[in-house]
Amino acid sequence: MIQPLTQKLLKVNRFRPLLSRLLVVAIALLTLLTTSCSPSTARTAEQRTFLDLSLDFLAEYQLPKPMRFEDTPVGGLSALSYDRDRDRFLALSDDRSNLAPARFYTLALTINRNSAGEIGIESVTVEDVTTLKDENGKPYPAGTIDPEGIALSGKGGVFISTEGVPSQGIEPFIQEFDRQTGQPLQRLRIPDRFLPNNTTEEEQVPRGVQENLGFEALTLEPITLAAASGDPFRLFTATESALIQDSLPPDSDEVPRIRLLHYLISDIAPPMLVAEHLYPLAPAPKGTIDYGLSELVALDTEGHFLGLERSYGLFGLSAQIYQLTLGGATDTSNIASLKGNISRLEPVKKKLLLDLSTLGIYLDNLEGMTLGSRLPDGSQSLVLVSDDNFNQAQITQFLLFRLNLNKSN
Repeated sequence: MIQPLTQKLLKVNRFRPLLSRLLVVAIALLTLLTTSCSPSTARTAEQRTFLDLSLDFLAEYQLPKPMRFEDTPVGGLSALSYDRDRDRFLALSDDRSNLAPARFYTLALTINRNSAGEIGIESVTVEDVTTLKDENGKPYPAGTIDPEGIALSGKGGVFISTEGVPSQGIEPFIQEFDRQTGQPLQRLRIPDRFLPNNTTEEEQVPRGVQENLGFEALTLEPITLAAASGDPFRLFTATESALIQDSLPPDSDEVPRIRLLHYLISDIAPPMLVAEHLYPLAPAPKGTIDYGLSELVALDTEGHFLGLERSYGLFGLSAQIYQLTLGGATDTSNIASLKGNISRLEPVKKKLLLDLSTLGIYLDNLEGMTLGSRLPDGSQSLVLVSDDNFNQAQITQFLLFRLNLNKSN
């Protein structure tokens, strides 16, 4: 029994140099793997989900008051869209055709750099106004439209989203108009769950957008602004707050549950609703009277967005910009009501990018937001605008930011 054991030991000794070398290699590989996955270099789940973005506040500009252009009061600017080819902005007024026919303006924003190297807005000039026309080719009659969102397509059309006026049975809509003439082009089909119904019948449950809380946010994916090739493109819109059938009790401590719509638009078929997702608002700031989602901006074709949420209340006006991603979000198209338990649903993911209350400036009713021109230093600009509600006590405020994207991730 002793001899076989001796032979085994001799065999082990013979292979010991090889085993030692293998052990050294294994340790080296393990060290390399643990180093490459260390917290300093590893991509976290958040880094894989969100872009590495930051915002630098550059300047504020206030439109002089009162201002009129071609016999219209310039105010109520609730949405912006940027025309990169012409270096002009389209600004939608939310006037319900009460002070002048429903319309959008063409603006020139002059951005400069002063002697100290600071970038700012030198002027905002109104150059044109376009009146929106109804199906009869006429301006919308007073009180029949509540325009809130605008997005310029690469084919010369302008998409407009509206909130409707449910109390008067006026449905919200999303429609494309000719940029030059304002004549209506194609209209997107809105699912019935967003439309008001006749609640006089007992068996019917009230549904649809709430009053003044319809389609406020609207954006197109950036690629559509570059060419008019006829390729399909995507449009995204969302209600400002929850639908009637999704609304929670007033004493609920849960946030409103918004529905975000995703459309595909092409030349070969009618616009098609691709998906719908749950967008959870952030908790309301202290003393809030009302708040909601006022704008979306598509950053790329991979489901990354910016979202502007704004509120007003006992402590004034406030606004926050969030980074959003649709990746992995549940399609809620077939869910009749979001009142129940939604723990099984994957919502749109959100990450606070900037709380504008930290800027140390007065904030008005910020509702519009768009990517703008390249700044003098070559970086990407982001422009916000406020809706003054045609109130002399409020201002039309433009805010200019630098949007920084770190592509190292």
